[in-house]
Amino acid sequence: MTPKELAQALHAVLTGAVAAGDLALEVPDLESLRVERPRGREHGDWSSNIALQLAKSAGMPPRQFAEIVAEQLRHVAGVSKVDIAGPGFLNITLDAASAGGLARTIVEEGAAYGQGTALAGQNINLEFVSANPTGPIHLGGTRWAALGDALARILQASGAQVTREYYFNDHGAQIDRFARSLLASAQGQPAPEDGYAGAYIDEIAAQVLRRRPDGLDLPADEAQEVFRQVGVDLMFDEIQESLRNFGVNFDVYFHENSLHESGAVRRAVDRLTELGVMFESDGAQWLRTTDYGDDKDRVVIKSDGSPAYISGDLAYYLDKRERGFDRAIIMLGADHHGYVKRMMAMCAAFGDEPGVNLEILIGQLVNLVKDGRPVRMSKRAGTVVVLEDLVEAVGVDAARYALTRSSADSSIDIDLDLLASHTNDNPVYYVQYAHARTCNVARLAGEDGVRRADGFEPALLTHDTEAALLAVLGDFPRVVAQAADLREPHRVARYLEELAGRFHKWYDECRVRPMTVEEEITDLHRTRLWLNDATRQVLENGLRLLGVSAPERM
Repeated sequence: MTPKELAQALHAVLTGAVAAGDLALEVPDLESLRVERPRGREHGDWSSNIALQLAKSAGMPPRQFAEIVAEQLRHVAGVSKVDIAGPGFLNITLDAASAGGLARTIVEEGAAYGQGTALAGQNINLEFVSANPTGPIHLGGTRWAALGDALARILQASGAQVTREYYFNDHGAQIDRFARSLLASAQGQPAPEDGYAGAYIDEIAAQVLRRRPDGLDLPADEAQEVFRQVGVDLMFDEIQESLRNFGVNFDVYFHENSLHESGAVRRAVDRLTELGVMFESDGAQWLRTTDYGDDKDRVVIKSDGSPAYISGDLAYYLDKRERGFDRAIIMLGADHHGYVKRMMAMCAAFGDEPGVNLEILIGQLVNLVKDGRPVRMSKRAGTVVVLEDLVEAVGVDAARYALTRSSADSSIDIDLDLLASHTNDNPVYYVQYAHARTCNVARLAGEDGVRRADGFEPALLTHDTEAALLAVLGDFPRVVAQAADLREPHRVARYLEELAGRFHKWYDECRVRPMTVEEEITDLHRTRLWLNDATRQVLENGLRLLGVSAPERM
């Protein structure tokens, strides 16, 4: 019996109790009925706080409510015991056959196990990375690449339609500085004081000259424009290739410059004017964001008629909503923390709901450590560590896993020596090794003649390590749903580490293969193979959500 099936049983019990007149309340929808693992195995297989949630609306004490539900739940097939703890918690114990049946369910559902429908019907625009095309992707952007792609996968696994979007910042002063830096390099001069430096600047400048050999023969303004156009294209091509090599692909690359060239900024201003939230002062046009929680009102169009920085944000948000997205999720670095209030005020000014139609996730810093010391310089970028540096040091899998296993709002230290090691202290190795071990168990069992098709008796899975492993396997759909709801991919990574630990303990205690050639193959061997393969499937499904491979051999 899966947690979902147990939730369905709870829903049926509540519906029956209301029909019989034992309870007087509106039965909640199935999605809101949560069945979770208790903290200790001594409290049973599953737990529910449904009595504490609904007792007040039913007009009775939670424990009395729990007694009514427990009495009916004890008659559900597969349930061996229901205890009431504390003020009204329901602790549910399944019989061995019902608990073990989960192994077959997982194997038969395959890649679909863990997927849900909680976000079905939601059309989400997820914007992440969006690094300026003025240099390689730094470590903060690399963290967003791993987290953003994992979050997109998790949201899709919960039923949402997700568009991965990269905001291409090709408008503004930073692009001018980039062009001047490239031109200076091509001329053999040092970088401008406010410009960009590093080996990559010299490489891009040389590529520009190969494409445009006349680049240095043009008048200064024309030469800078050539280096701007060609240099930005070359840098962005490199960024895209780096991301693809990191396993991250985007559905949309949105050009900031297009907002200004297409009239999108003017449309946004006109819309806000119609809504009555714009005003004029000192010859400029302002958005009254203080009405929506901002610290101060914001200039949108300056007195000289040029657009202020926020104008692009207004146009871009409106464009997303006009493209049909219900939710826009933007992932930003720690240096954008002060940016959140004005963005939420902008959302409200358009008549939308902050935190619903617009969500902003802020990520904290990443520090690399090698030989016990911080790594601060890149071989290529010079002043910062970039994506390629991390991948070169530990590989794509270890890099992605390390960047997704911690909450985005916490700073993290990544130990390069640890991630490059093949020990159980290395979390990605620990999880991948568990998957490889399940594959090896299945391979060797097959050589010994143990085949799933020959038998399945879930009631035989009575060992303590089997009950513990089944409980963790059953929790996977809830973990995925919670990771999607809270926008926290790290929950999947931590779950996988727990699952790997439970599997390794089971492997040490329970054999799938006969110990000797003479030992008869029984249904216990075959049923344990089902459990082994169920574990393999969940490990694979979880690693896929993180964009990490599931190797069959290590």
